[in-house]
Amino acid sequence: MPLPCAAAHSAMQPSLRERTRLAMRAEVSEVAFRLFAAQGFDKTTVEQIAAEAGLSRTTFFRYFGTKEEIVLGKFSEFGLHVAAALAARPADEAAWSALRRAFDVVIDGTAGDAPQALALMRLLSDACALMTRRWEKTQGWQSLLAPEIARRLGADGQPGNALRAHALTASAIACLDAATDAWSAGDGAIALADLLDQAMGALTEPPR
Repeated sequence: MPLPCAAAHSAMQPSLRERTRLAMRAEVSEVAFRLFAAQGFDKTTVEQIAAEAGLSRTTFFRYFGTKEEIVLGKFSEFGLHVAAALAARPADEAAWSALRRAFDVVIDGTAGDAPQALALMRLLSDACALMTRRWEKTQGWQSLLAPEIARRLGADGQPGNALRAHALTASAIACLDAATDAWSAGDGAIALADLLDQAMGALTEPPR
């Protein structure tokens, strides 16, 4: 039996406890990024972040499992958003074009606060542990995106097309990584969207 409109709306809203948790995570993240910018990721400790945020070390770990999670949590969130955007693309759109347009979620996210996004990319470049975890996170996107690409290619029961779907997805993610690296290295002088177009366009140019 369908829920009444008011009840359905209420059911979709996060609880007060969850809203409080999200607000605290955002506050701790803001404090952490300020410390990271001032003294570097490696030199900033969990204890410093907790103290600056007015929390105990134990309370900090209720919101973040590790210091790295503060920086990398956004990557997991972006992956889910990109997957949703990909599924919403027109059914007759080419797989490569659909992937490019789905990545607009990432571009829009960085455009909303370019300085913070650039600071995040520099943190990833400066800390080896973060670079490794970033790679793990973005590779995890492949498991989210490849099934939709396979569906668009009609890959059900066809191993060759399933392989093509994984290859296309991995290539697109590599293009996004290359574009964001170039964007960071250039201090955001060239729009990330343009760099991503160049990167993905390079794989569609005819061979010479």
